[in-house]
Amino acid sequence: MSKFPIEQFRSTVTPFYYYDMALLRRTLAEVCAHAPQESVVHYALKANSNPALLRVISAAGLGADCVSGGEIALAVECGFTPKKIVYSGVGKTDREIRLALSVGIDCFNVESVAELNVIDELAAEAGVTAPVAVRVNPHIDAHTHHYITTGLSENKFGIDISQLWDVVEQVRRLSHVRLRGFHFHIGSQIVSMQPYRALCDTINKLQDELEHRGIVTDYINVGGGLGVDYEHPDEHPIPDFGSYFELFAQGINLREGQVLHFEPGRSIVCQCGTLITRVLYIKEGLNKRFAIVDAGMTDLMRPALYQAAHKIENITSQGVAFVYDVVGPICESSDSFGSAVELNEARRGDMIAIRSTGAYGESMASRYNSRELPGVMLSE
Repeated sequence: MSKFPIEQFRSTVTPFYYYDMALLRRTLAEVCAHAPQESVVHYALKANSNPALLRVISAAGLGADCVSGGEIALAVECGFTPKKIVYSGVGKTDREIRLALSVGIDCFNVESVAELNVIDELAAEAGVTAPVAVRVNPHIDAHTHHYITTGLSENKFGIDISQLWDVVEQVRRLSHVRLRGFHFHIGSQIVSMQPYRALCDTINKLQDELEHRGIVTDYINVGGGLGVDYEHPDEHPIPDFGSYFELFAQGINLREGQVLHFEPGRSIVCQCGTLITRVLYIKEGLNKRFAIVDAGMTDLMRPALYQAAHKIENITSQGVAFVYDVVGPICESSDSFGSAVELNEARRGDMIAIRSTGAYGESMASRYNSRELPGVMLSE
């Protein structure tokens, strides 16, 4: 029996995202069961900001990690508590900063001295004190795609660790910002625990130096980035949150009163989402067989942007397997979901499932070529 409601799919206009809400709830239960006591888990809205998913995530008690004013407004609308909202991003506009101040978010994750000065100025204008955490680049290679590594010194994100103490002194001189602590994020789709162990070591050394300088903070944010199994989504539908959270709980020497913060995104929503598309044509080339589908890079950008690989299945065919290049209709050669993909024999009208697309799928969709945005179907 198929894991998908095939008959319901047949009557639905493609392409669309199908979300398994039961799997999302099971994933959230695992997060809540394994997160360290007194820690705060902020879901990263950039992974998927579909309101139906956000309401389930906020109801589970998670906070929100936002990277725009629009995400802050949506998070509040979908039930996230402002005191559990953190705001990251290298290019916060004045309007967005004012919104965050008016909402009363928990913390600004500050990425530069220039941003710090603007937050101080706007907080003074509003008659409030802004809580800030300095984002630190700890020079840790997350061993992931170069587009999604963020913890190296040459990244646009954060402040190089060699400049940290000058920035801390700058914070202490300003009258309308308060130093809450420090923020780290070393990359995304991290499948080895070793980079996280290195991060714990870096944080512990930083904590020792803070103590030596008489600086007390209450906020240590280790970011997110925990990877998922794109190749075997059914075998590993939920990441190993137990090992992930335990590593930080055991590896970081927190001081009295300090709270550990996390910002997972992909690991929470990725496996609950599947992009459903139809075969338009089978094209026989000289050396290849193409399955041309009605979804394109406008609906799922990751393969074109990151050379990302997703498991692709023909869910309406029991035929013998053939090898296809699965491609979309967009007028770009990069509009391909996979080369040399083995599928049960595909015919016009067959339904194709592109798995593990709950993260950075719908949220990155565009209207390039004046196409409509993909639809959405929930399992509930």
